[in-house]
Amino acid sequence: MIEASGQLALLDESAAQDGWTIRRSARAKRLSARVHRDCRVEIVVPNRAAPQRVEEFVARYRHWIERKLAAARSNPPPAELFPPTELTLAAFGEALALRLIAGPRSPRARLGAGNVLILCGDLNDRRKLTLALQRWLASHARVRLEAMLNTQASALGFKYRNISVRRQRSRWGSCSVRGTINLNVALAFQPPEVVRYLLIHELAHTRFMNHSPRFWATVAACCPDWHELDRQLMQGWRRVPSWIFA
Repeated sequence: MIEASGQLALLDESAAQDGWTIRRSARAKRLSARVHRDCRVEIVVPNRAAPQRVEEFVARYRHWIERKLAAARSNPPPAELFPPTELTLAAFGEALALRLIAGPRSPRARLGAGNVLILCGDLNDRRKLTLALQRWLASHARVRLEAMLNTQASALGFKYRNISVRRQRSRWGSCSVRGTINLNVALAFQPPEVVRYLLIHELAHTRFMNHSPRFWATVAACCPDWHELDRQLMQGWRRVPSWIFA
């Protein structure tokens, strides 16, 4: 167990002191620390990692985590109006004005004419308003991202089995051994060239389920400027509105 007094206390696989989270992951191959823009600190732990390894990892990287956390606190994201007045989905080249229509029922969102997103229903229930926007975006993004993925797969000669789009706090995308590509709905807020790089990255995993030299050579052949785009993607969380993960 990791003791208190400035160190994490490993209570179970998802609870920790100091507001830090320890998350065990079957997919993780190594320990990693993530400091999110909202100042959440997440320690990702492979399932078989012993508590002592976690303790040693946290002790080794504590100063780095605290520096990143201090930087995040000194540069917080701007305050957001909710519901937003517009929704800019950069990946799809869409700028949607939000129109609110009060009503007695639970809120729901639908796309109207002229790039207007209509949010109607009980406008006083923030939680349900958030859910309505999240559900609409998930459905909308799946259609758009699947079309983009199909375009890249066809143009570059890749094949995949299925696609899944969901909200994820720490992963932009992944590819399963069965060829299912999982994409983060938050990609909707990223520049199209960044999304294209991420799609190529995951498509390359349909051939190489690792980050070997052959994998990166495949990515580079399809996307020569992947280094810069990868850097932009890692900074892309700042483009994602907070209500996405509310």
